[in-house]
Amino acid sequence: MNHTDDQNNVPKAPHPQPNKFSQWLKTSITARMIMVGCLVLILLIPLSYVNSLISERSYRQDDVVNTINKKWGEDVLLYGPILKLPYKTYTETSTFNENTKTYLKETKTEINYAYIFPEKLHVNADVKSKTMYLGNFESAVFTSDMTLSGNYKPTDLKSKGIKNEDIIWNKSSIILKTSNLKGIKNEMAIEINGTAYPFETNFNNNRSQGHLDELETPFLNATFLEASFKFNMKVSYDGSEQIQVIPVGKTTTMAMASNWADPGFIGNYAPDDETRSLSASGFKVNWKVLSINRAFSQQYLNNIPNLNAFAFGTKFVVLVDEYQKSERAAKYGFLVIGLTFLIFFLIQTMSNIPIHAFQYLMIGLGLVMFYTLLVSISEHSNFLKAYVIAGISVIVLISLYSRSILKNSKFSALIGISLTALYTFIYVIIQLENYALLVGSVGLFIILAAVMFVSRKIDWHNN
Repeated sequence: MNHTDDQNNVPKAPHPQPNKFSQWLKTSITARMIMVGCLVLILLIPLSYVNSLISERSYRQDDVVNTINKKWGEDVLLYGPILKLPYKTYTETSTFNENTKTYLKETKTEINYAYIFPEKLHVNADVKSKTMYLGNFESAVFTSDMTLSGNYKPTDLKSKGIKNEDIIWNKSSIILKTSNLKGIKNEMAIEINGTAYPFETNFNNNRSQGHLDELETPFLNATFLEASFKFNMKVSYDGSEQIQVIPVGKTTTMAMASNWADPGFIGNYAPDDETRSLSASGFKVNWKVLSINRAFSQQYLNNIPNLNAFAFGTKFVVLVDEYQKSERAAKYGFLVIGLTFLIFFLIQTMSNIPIHAFQYLMIGLGLVMFYTLLVSISEHSNFLKAYVIAGISVIVLISLYSRSILKNSKFSALIGISLTALYTFIYVIIQLENYALLVGSVGLFIILAAVMFVSRKIDWHNN
């Protein structure tokens, strides 16, 4: 037999059949959509770490602000002055005597206290504010010079069932309750009809939430209490964040002036709109609270009520909260990644340019890096500058990367323009408050309409 014939008769090996699943992954639009969707979900993991980073830096800021405030002086709350009047109460008890078969009556005398609020109280506060820094963090602090003045009318406790002869007039005193004893800068005394009475602290172990420290004068001249008397006192504070006063006067007025440009008026009572003056150089405001405006009386027996809920005043706000804005921006991370992947998916589907899953992943990680850049740069600069630098960096990075994988300058320019528009849209939403939902809804509607228009001629049945 011929050797050549033998070679010709050898059967040829069959060509390997293409893997159907692999072919489906490469050509099916459905497979691409599933792959892109899975990648978006996977990228939520690093995005969640970014949110945790923002929260951690925000908590760090709060800790630093608390450190600044504790060193300088904390918030200021004034409650008083309050007239403290001791009075006698009598308790009668009967004891049966077995020997005499009679009842022996015994009267016990106890000392209790009445607390009287003033008829009129006027507070004048001159506040010099500034911003203090510790590292990259800031807090609003102030030095406040406050004057309290007013008057008491003659005390009458008959409505409380207490006779004048049971009041121990020569053991009366004035109490002032306040926060931030550490921040007081002067020796405190109250002047009554020309006589000064210094305050001393009353220590209390039972320091509950909302507790105020208590200052008390020596015993007053009893003759002052027989008629109306006037009082005035001055106190200087180093404090932070806010100043509040409890309206203990039957008529309480307060005037406050400061060089702080961004005040927040807090508490139960708003300042007078007609006299309010706000400008870049500071503010001047006035309050007036009548007894009919508050749900408490002028006289109390046995204890001083907690009236902190009725306080009013000013909060010295640091308006620039970079972490809050960064957190709001990060909430749109899913939207940015999803829409960017959608643009690449449409380009891939309409132009048949292959894009590997790894390349999608690199693009997604680049988008996540925007938020870490934003947080880190905003700690050393303002939010707008940080947003612009982070946005330009990521847009240039992804545009150049898309140019290398798509091999088309027009497509990379389209991606750069789309990302620029998307980041601009998100920045506008972050800055808005009242119209954020409206603008966001309209913007998403326009994006949806554009996607529907571009994708209308895609052959979605090419499976």
